[in-house]
Amino acid sequence: MAQPAPGDLSPVEAQLLRLADDEYVLAERYTEWQIFAPTPEADLALANIAQDEFGHARLWYDLLQDEFGYEEPDLLWERDPGNFVHSPLVELETPDGDWADTVVRSYLYDVAERLRLDALADSSFDPIADRVRKVQSEEGYHREHAQSWLDRLTGGGGDAHRRVQSAVDRLFPYALTLFAPTANEDEIVAAGVRTRALADVRADWLDEVVPYLESLDVVVPDPSAVSHPDEVGRDGSHTGDWAALHEEFTATYHELGFDDPATLRSENA
Repeated sequence: MAQPAPGDLSPVEAQLLRLADDEYVLAERYTEWQIFAPTPEADLALANIAQDEFGHARLWYDLLQDEFGYEEPDLLWERDPGNFVHSPLVELETPDGDWADTVVRSYLYDVAERLRLDALADSSFDPIADRVRKVQSEEGYHREHAQSWLDRLTGGGGDAHRRVQSAVDRLFPYALTLFAPTANEDEIVAAGVRTRALADVRADWLDEVVPYLESLDVVVPDPSAVSHPDEVGRDGSHTGDWAALHEEFTATYHELGFDDPATLRSENA
């Protein structure tokens, strides 16, 4: 089976890959915090969130296998890193020890994810709609966790508040790439795979995240004036952080030789 490549996909494939790749890569970043989170409770919570995100990615990757004939190695372990279509927001390396950066990324992503799932709840592709309900039930906890930490970090001012502000400055432009259209965005909406255009989802996201962050005395960059990153993800373009992360999560697969499985020698050989 050929690997999925940006620009050469049906509307359903394109939507499923966006969903799966975003969730999988974000989960990989979350796992880097294991045993390093600021409290044991936060460590356990983020581990559970990472497990949820891996599970959500599996739901979408499984659909690609069941409905379009892909095989798991083509979707993950042997897939060219330039064929992944996740937003660069989820691939960015976390500044060393900066918990605020992870919390801000989680909040920005989780609000967008809720809105995206809402727009998929009545998808014309029934297998997506059926799975959205399960994902929605778990994503609410993720947002609550992020907001709880944002309230905590900004409540006392000082260095913690400064770190939140720094994270918003760094991540907000990349968060806007969550709404970058693929080449067949019009087809996705016209076919009812997603019932709302990304531009409308983006507007709702801004209406929610900007007032909330400003209520925490955090300055949010003007979306109309922000300098957008060159890497938008949906077209296969990624930041310099992506190659190292991709190599890391595929390393075990290659080291154990799953890409070159052993075969039993024929008795007649």
